[in-house]
Amino acid sequence: MDTSAPSPFVNGETLKTFLGRRVRTVVQVQHNEGGVLLGLSTDGHQLTIRGASGAPEPPHYIEVIGIADSSLSIRAESCTDFGENFDGVAFNGLCKLVNDKYNYLFL
Repeated sequence: MDTSAPSPFVNGETLKTFLGRRVRTVVQVQHNEGGVLLGLSTDGHQLTIRGASGAPEPPHYIEVIGIADSSLSIRAESCTDFGENFDGVAFNGLCKLVNDKYNYLFL
């Protein structure tokens, strides 16, 4: 595990607290055109992912690691296809835990 460049788990709500920093999230692909992807976060926010070339088509879920450009956009460094079956509720719960009560356990 590379700890030199940590990427906290975020959902749409917590993305705004990490502006300018590397983050990690999962979105469900809504629209993908020309390297710009619109995705639905696990807590229902519409996020814009720039630089998501090669990302799958809807309704796939993808993990995105990149820099939080704004409260609703990420400049992607990498995207991983998680397929069509992903438990967004569990991931959203993880995001809430790691950014609140148990944040001291994570990078």
